[in-house]
Amino acid sequence: MNNSDLAEIHQKLEQLLRTKQYQTVIHQAEQALRSFPDDLHLLYLGAVAARYDCQFQVAQEFIDQLLNVDPSFGRGYQEKAHQLRDQHQLDPAYHYYQLAVRHNNALIAAWTEMVRAEQRRGDLVAAQISQQQLNYLSNLPKPLQVALDHCNEGRFVKAEKLCRLVLSKQPKNIEAMRLLAEIGIKLGAMDDAETLLNHAASWAPKNVRVRTEYVQLLRKRQKYEAALAESKALHQAFPENSQCLSIYAIELMQVGRYDEAIEAFNTVLAQQPNDPITLVSKAHALKTKGLQSEAVDCYRQAIAVKPEHGEAWYSLANLKMVEFNDAEVSQMEQLMSKRQALAGIDQTYLSFALGKAMEDREAFGESFRYYAQGCELKKQQSNYRGDAISDEVDRQIAHIDSEYAAVSGNGGAAAKDPIFIVGLPRAGSTLLEQILASHSQVDGTLELPNILALVHQLRRGDEQHPAGNYPECLKNLPTEALKEFGEAYINDTQIHRSGAPFFIDKMPNNFRHIGLIKSILPNAKIIDARRHPMACCFSGFKQLFAEGQEFSYSLTDIGHYYADYVRLMDHWHSAYPGEILTVDYENVVDDLAGQVSAILDYCELPFEAACIEFHNNKRSVRTASSEQVRTPIYRQGVDQWRNFEPWLTELKDALGVTYRR
Repeated sequence: MNNSDLAEIHQKLEQLLRTKQYQTVIHQAEQALRSFPDDLHLLYLGAVAARYDCQFQVAQEFIDQLLNVDPSFGRGYQEKAHQLRDQHQLDPAYHYYQLAVRHNNALIAAWTEMVRAEQRRGDLVAAQISQQQLNYLSNLPKPLQVALDHCNEGRFVKAEKLCRLVLSKQPKNIEAMRLLAEIGIKLGAMDDAETLLNHAASWAPKNVRVRTEYVQLLRKRQKYEAALAESKALHQAFPENSQCLSIYAIELMQVGRYDEAIEAFNTVLAQQPNDPITLVSKAHALKTKGLQSEAVDCYRQAIAVKPEHGEAWYSLANLKMVEFNDAEVSQMEQLMSKRQALAGIDQTYLSFALGKAMEDREAFGESFRYYAQGCELKKQQSNYRGDAISDEVDRQIAHIDSEYAAVSGNGGAAAKDPIFIVGLPRAGSTLLEQILASHSQVDGTLELPNILALVHQLRRGDEQHPAGNYPECLKNLPTEALKEFGEAYINDTQIHRSGAPFFIDKMPNNFRHIGLIKSILPNAKIIDARRHPMACCFSGFKQLFAEGQEFSYSLTDIGHYYADYVRLMDHWHSAYPGEILTVDYENVVDDLAGQVSAILDYCELPFEAACIEFHNNKRSVRTASSEQVRTPIYRQGVDQWRNFEPWLTELKDALGVTYRR
């Protein structure tokens, strides 16, 4: 059977369900699942039919299988809640209704049941909040109700058509604009989404939700200065709204104003004591400032308030230097023993946290199982295609060759300010950044998005620079345009600097765009942070990234990505001989002084002892290595991957000859 057959089966079962032929639906759904065992709609229809027929055990089997296939399917949690409600298990039902609306906030039936449950429980504040959301959904035009449900369940094309239908009749319908922007964000149309939210926020200045989402999009696009200004205006417009203050605090963090952010979080906590989300946000700020013990206390306070808050557990694990005690490990295991009672994202957080806990206990088989489970949950949400990366590498090699490099070196901006650190995540780039940022002439910044934003601009094109196939289009750009791009980069990154003559841009994946960097900033320094392929790839595999790095959630994908990285870096060294410095992490561990001297010589900086004593630097560090770079260098992490070698055959195969380099 093929997909067209499956669509016919869906339609037939839906018709049978409408005519109350429940046993037939159950039987035919079971038959179809032999050919399509992971089809969500078959599982959902089987569960609904079994519940209507009061076959609750069968209904539970269908829905449990569905939620194992997709732990983020909101309608699945709603159906499980309905099953429990119909069996008069009202408290467990309420919990699953909460999970349902966390994953799909367009489920009117779930919100209705939540209002009833909260009124019955005497929680009138929660009932009022749920009623507000129910009223909001009920007042939406029917096409937008359906569009919102489509969007939450990943049916973006259908959702977009309905939004555009509404806007064709009501061009200033704020909710249609907001939802269309949400769809744009999920599909990567960031410029369109920003324009929509900008207009919507200006036309509806009292709409907190729209203005909040506009700030969040600006942050996502790493337009930190604009996001801060918008969040400040939002807080000033609604000074009594603690959510608006929290948003402002988060934007303060993005521009490095951590003391002000912590003060704002404290104000929110005075209004909403023990709010777990605010506690975790405050802990993030404390961690970034290097106040580890205070951060740990905040994370643990959030866990005490809400044990199933997975982000707090994972944030503790991600401190790297903290180990869970036996009671904490037992508590996490108990939570994961009832996985379906957790939201999908909390399952992911807890999987990675337990992976770290078991690794600390040297239970490496169990540890790998949890890491792999977390990666599988992440990969289910990803559309990553490794062949697209390989194709991009092929095109960089084919078009940005030595001949182009020689010519392009005459253009661009003359600035020598930037020091780019590239490579793969978990390759030691944060360590190199900390070493260089300890020098009096170098500012440490962030993983700056500016080069990636320029790549997106070149792919899209604009009035002055029509779109072309990147990187081929670089050959057609006049030297004035290259200089303009270089100067814009220097100007746009100024907000992250503190006055030193040089600054670091540590965006690892910029290795894919060294040809562009050398075209617009020919005098920039580029350091390739390199690590043993097995160590680097496995360290990435067991890391849950805040966003991006989708190649890391499969051993095969990350192995191929590393091989492509090495292949492309070999090409860059050939095209730009002597202009890129490769620094092996293992060499830094074995000979810190020698490697520091080599790095400073390459950057044309005088030696400073502070670079050797980098762990004494009190600067804020936001990456997963934030605590490790605040301690003296150690060899512990060099060969950690060998503890997991029995489970890494897939990675070795993917690396191929790169594994033996």
